Amino acid sequence: MSNLETEPAELVSHDGPAAGIQVLEPREVPLGGPRAMTVRRTLPQRERSLIGAWCFVDHYGPDDVAETGGMSVPPHPHTGLQTVSWLFEGEVEHRDSTGAHAMVRPGEVNLMTAGQGIQHSEVSTPATTRLHGAQLWVALPDRDRHTRPFFEHAEPEPFTVGAATLRVFVGELAGSASPVHTFTALVGAQLDLPAGASVDLPVDPRFEHGLLVDAGTAHLDGVEIPGAHLGYAAPGRSSVRIAAGDAPLRALLLGGEPLGEPIVMWWNFIARDHDEIVAFREQWQAEVIDGGTLDGRFGTVDGWDHALPAPVMPDVRLRPRD
Repeated sequence: MSNLETEPAELVSHDGPAAGIQVLEPREVPLGGPRAMTVRRTLPQRERSLIGAWCFVDHYGPDDVAETGGMSVPPHPHTGLQTVSWLFEGEVEHRDSTGAHAMVRPGEVNLMTAGQGIQHSEVSTPATTRLHGAQLWVALPDRDRHTRPFFEHAEPEPFTVGAATLRVFVGELAGSASPVHTFTALVGAQLDLPAGASVDLPVDPRFEHGLLVDAGTAHLDGVEIPGAHLGYAAPGRSSVRIAAGDAPLRALLLGGEPLGEPIVMWWNFIARDHDEIVAFREQWQAEVIDGGTLDGRFGTVDGWDHALPAPVMPDVRLRPRD
C-alpha cells in the first residue's frame, strides 16, 4: 500500500534500547479523497520508529466497501524496503513491475521486495464487500537495500501452541517457519486466543517484539493492550505471555533483531540521507509521471495508464533527529 499522505513526515529512525512494555496509540490517516479508506497507523511514531526492521504498521477495517470504495491504489514506487500484506477479510489484487500478478486473501501473505526500486498497484476485487487487514513495511539493511526487486506469495499453515492458534507469515516462531525471504532476523505471525485464555510463547531473546491488537483486548506480560494499539516488548525475553480479555483475541506478533542502522523514510521511499530521497523522487517523476524512460529504476505495471505523483518535498533538508 502507498503512503498517500500529501505532506508525509520525514522519519529518520534510530532504534534504541527500551525497558518494560510500552503501549503505542494509533493515529488515523485518511488515504486519499472524501470516500477514502482510513487506516490506523501505530508505526512509525515519535515514541518508536522501528521494531526490529519493521518500520511501518497500518491497520484498517473492517470497512464496508460500499461506503469507503475499498482499496484502489494506482501504481506507486518503493525503494529500500519490503511490503507485507496480510488480510482478515476481503481480497486484494496486486500487480507490480516485476510482472507479478497475484491475489491476497485471508490467511495468505504477499511479500514484495522493492530493493533498488519497484512500482505496484493494489485494488480490492469486485467481490469484496468488507475489507480488513494490515499493511506492513520492513526496512532493508544497508548491505541489501539495492537488491533487485522480486515478489513472493505464501499460505502459512495454522498450528497451535497451548490455547493459541498461530500462522507464521514471516520468519520463524515456535518451530514454524515461513518460506518467504527476509534480509534480517524477523518474525510476523497472526495469533488467535479464546476469551480468557493465555499462552506463553518462546521467543528469541535477541528480538524486540510488538503486539498489534486487531480484535479484543490483550495483556502482554501483564500490561493491557487495547484494541488497535501496539504493545512493545524490549529485547531480553526468552518468552512472552499473551492473554485475552473477555472477548476472543486476534493480534499480530511482530518482532526482530534491532536493525541498528538509521534510516530516512519519506513518502514511499526508504533511504539513508536527504539527497537519496530527492534523487528517488526526481527519478520517479521523470520516468513515470512526466513520461520519460519507462524501463529505468521503477519499471512499469501492466494494465495502468497513470500512476501516483510524488508529493512536494519539504522546504527543509531531511536530516537525522536527536
